[in-house]
Amino acid sequence: MLGPQPCAEKSRSGMFVIPCRNGRAGQGIIGPGDKTTMDRITGVQLFARIVETGSFSKASSDLGITQPTATKHVAALESHLGARLLNRNTRGVSPTEIGTLYYEKCKAIQRELEEADNLAALLQSKVRGQLRISTSVAFGRRVVVPLALKFMREHPDITLDLAFDDRYVNLVEQGVDVALRMGRLADSTLGARYLGVNPWLTAASPDYLKRRGTPRTPAELAAHDCLVYSSVQGDDRWTFRGPDGEPVSVPVKGPLRSNNLSAVLSACRAGLGLAVLPWYVARESVADSAIVPVLAAHSLPTQELHAVFPSPKLVPGKVSTFIDFLKLQLDGEWWARAPGSA
Repeated sequence: MLGPQPCAEKSRSGMFVIPCRNGRAGQGIIGPGDKTTMDRITGVQLFARIVETGSFSKASSDLGITQPTATKHVAALESHLGARLLNRNTRGVSPTEIGTLYYEKCKAIQRELEEADNLAALLQSKVRGQLRISTSVAFGRRVVVPLALKFMREHPDITLDLAFDDRYVNLVEQGVDVALRMGRLADSTLGARYLGVNPWLTAASPDYLKRRGTPRTPAELAAHDCLVYSSVQGDDRWTFRGPDGEPVSVPVKGPLRSNNLSAVLSACRAGLGLAVLPWYVARESVADSAIVPVLAAHSLPTQELHAVFPSPKLVPGKVSTFIDFLKLQLDGEWWARAPGSA
């Protein structure tokens, strides 16, 4: 008869500790290390396996623990419940009346756990549910919206929540699944994937250049009206890299400063001055000749484009699928073609 025996060693948290045989864990049920915490769920698994195999030795082997350890934990479980669960004799091990009822409940718990695991795995892999995206205003309106609509057509079980903000948002606090960010990333615990680059150009309307002339070097900008985008650091100085590869920084001023790229583009199209603009903002205006590139031999700094998400671990399927989609759409010179045409 198997009566109450001394309990297995307890951890400081009050949970029982199972030493793994040869320091190995069994079938992913018991964790790695010389000793590991055995919680109530693992105790349920052990008891159920003993009933099913009719053997302490077989059950302990399946779980990767020693038979004495399994014996101690069943004794501890019986002591905790205040009832004998198993009969032990020369023919093997069989459950008592209480043990049979307890086993049925244990199997129900195991089935619920398996269903929960399967559901979690299914939701992790499926492209469905709500996807909350954060991006800057101009990039969101001109690039992300058409791409997002294409993504939704390809994945009809997805609903999107698009948030446009030129300020950095806290992804965790705001519940953001993925943010699209320009420029060098700060070190953080966030996950990130490189998507490509965001090049800029200097441009003006043909009317402005006819009236004021076309600058040939950055130094000549001192004699021109410049339209300043005020959301970038050092906005009153434009920095170029010349044919020799050396950086050239020049001060600029003009009739308009704005933190909105659409406003700067409109002023440029209206002939009010020269502007530095992202190619994705200027593309259509260049294509219809409303503005033309200048200082082509002097390039502007290129920004990196990243998809950022709350954690690099266990990334949901909807997030990784959307980022893969963006990576394909933003491949190569994406700024030179209409969004979504890839």
